[in-house]
Amino acid sequence: MQFEQQLPITETSLSIYFKQRLTRYAKRFRPPPHEDTCWYLGSLLERFAHSDQLFSYDNEHLTLRPLALLYADALQASNDRERCLLLQQLGDMALFLGALFPGRYARHGIGQDYFIGMGGGAYDYLADNARHGRHIYAELAQTFTRMLELVTNACSRTHNLSTEDILALHQRWVTTRDPLVGRQLQALGIELGGSTRLQ
Repeated sequence: MQFEQQLPITETSLSIYFKQRLTRYAKRFRPPPHEDTCWYLGSLLERFAHSDQLFSYDNEHLTLRPLALLYADALQASNDRERCLLLQQLGDMALFLGALFPGRYARHGIGQDYFIGMGGGAYDYLADNARHGRHIYAELAQTFTRMLELVTNACSRTHNLSTEDILALHQRWVTTRDPLVGRQLQALGIELGGSTRLQ
């Protein structure tokens, strides 16, 4: 049995590691995302690597607060600063969950449009009302679908996928026709066309 040698990660933080991966994949976009946006996304991914930043305690259980409840909290916020903080959390979670766990939600009938609507709407509000980083929020709102793809690719391990993993990915594409999954397969050199068969 051969083991693939893995090079050590030499970056000093997860945000720098992710920012470098995001910047590499961002070059595929025309125009590429602003560098500040890549830094923001790198920090977002580092933050959610810590479970206490993603999950909350409810009735002594660790749980993932539904996006719709975060939106309701934002509507009921007592001031604009609190509303902006809640909408930033909503946008960030929609981007993170929509990019990295779409299959989990698709099994429950929640499609990508839900994440795009929730996240894009939250960032759109922040683009007009946040104290700082309005240009970042504006780009995230206007190109939310592309940002989902960017985060998916930056966090993807497709270059290390086994044959079984690739077949499972292809089956997911056949079942859902998810464009992000399709692009992952195309990045692996698999032409999809209109067929359900690997080419």
